[in-house]
Amino acid sequence: MTSIRDVQDFLALNRIAMVGVSRHEPDFSRHLFREMCSRGYDMVPVNLAAEKIDGKECFQNLQVVKPPVEGALIMAPFYETVRVVQDCVEAGIRNVWLYRASGAGAVSSQAIALCRKHGIHVVEGHCPFMFFPATGFIHRAHGLWLKLGKHYPAKAA
Repeated sequence: MTSIRDVQDFLALNRIAMVGVSRHEPDFSRHLFREMCSRGYDMVPVNLAAEKIDGKECFQNLQVVKPPVEGALIMAPFYETVRVVQDCVEAGIRNVWLYRASGAGAVSSQAIALCRKHGIHVVEGHCPFMFFPATGFIHRAHGLWLKLGKHYPAKAA
């Protein structure tokens, strides 16, 4: 289970790949990508079908990213997540965030098990927006909703 410390540790990274960031300008993943860039993260887009996203070179997979990243924020569908986590293993990435705002998102039990098997620190779900300081109302409300339902990341023991 994800703790608030897991979230804080991931958000303390600097160079992060966003796997599955959309080519389509209005997509939520692009909004999150731009927000993370504006907050000082060195974001690296990974998308099989794009050459550039928001003016940044886009990579086809994690193994070819140079210089390497410290973590991967996975926004791919859950049925692709095991393949992406295997790419993380092969690329030596030790920090993974499996994005989820609702539904399954990128979270799969097989992907979580693969992360644990290879000693990868994993955030199992959630949206980074909920944890940013001075974030929008809807994201704060989402976090409050999870707290009330006892699904918000617990404090580390």
